[in-house]
Amino acid sequence: MIDPRAIVAPDAEIGGGVTIGPFTIIGPGVKVGAGTWIGPHAVINGPTTIGRDNRIFQFASIGDAPQDKKYAGEPTRLEIGDRNVFREFCSINRGTAGGRMVTRIADDCLFMAYSHVAHDCIVGSRVVMSNCTALAGHVELGDWVILSGYSGIHQFCKVGAHAFLANNAAVTRDVPPYLIVAGSPAEPKGINSEGLKRRGFEAAQIANIKAAYRLFYRSGLKLAEAKEQLAAIVPSQPEIKPFVDFLAASERSIIR
Repeated sequence: MIDPRAIVAPDAEIGGGVTIGPFTIIGPGVKVGAGTWIGPHAVINGPTTIGRDNRIFQFASIGDAPQDKKYAGEPTRLEIGDRNVFREFCSINRGTAGGRMVTRIADDCLFMAYSHVAHDCIVGSRVVMSNCTALAGHVELGDWVILSGYSGIHQFCKVGAHAFLANNAAVTRDVPPYLIVAGSPAEPKGINSEGLKRRGFEAAQIANIKAAYRLFYRSGLKLAEAKEQLAAIVPSQPEIKPFVDFLAASERSIIR
């Protein structure tokens, strides 16, 4: 189902059951997985690999060159998983030689209108980027992260799984898993309890995560002391392990 008004590069690989709308451009080095729907007026450039059953709406820009002044035309890549939705005017850039050489998006994500994923970002599964949200280069998002409208994340920051960014949040440091953050610069405001309930966390698990949050953010302990006490809890409360592992891996400092 390729509209005759679309332009598809001769070397593009188009899977079975793919729909490509009128005036869409599929450039060289693009691979589109089976069942993917691409609306009118989208532009997809390569090297880009797109998995199965994605939906790409009109005027989306997927896989174009990174917005990095150091980029000199290297054959960097964009890799997209399955069942993602890219709405109007969102832009997803390839990687850079100064980064990972690749931007990666996992599965089941929603990128709303005018959202932007910059070069070398790593986006987990079931992420939601609301309207006019933006990731600078080299950002990492864990699974189930939600960015509310107009929020943004500074380059090289990491956001842990199940975190929730309130509208207009400006993230300049790493955000551990499970947190709600708000403000400019963003500050921790508590635990994303409602999101955890929806994803099947039990009441006892959520209570343990809340207690860990209070220990880390409200006890007055120094960072090293808080990390040590949290690590001691992990054997009996495994839901705390992602929080502890994230703290150990943080390179930009933790939002506090």
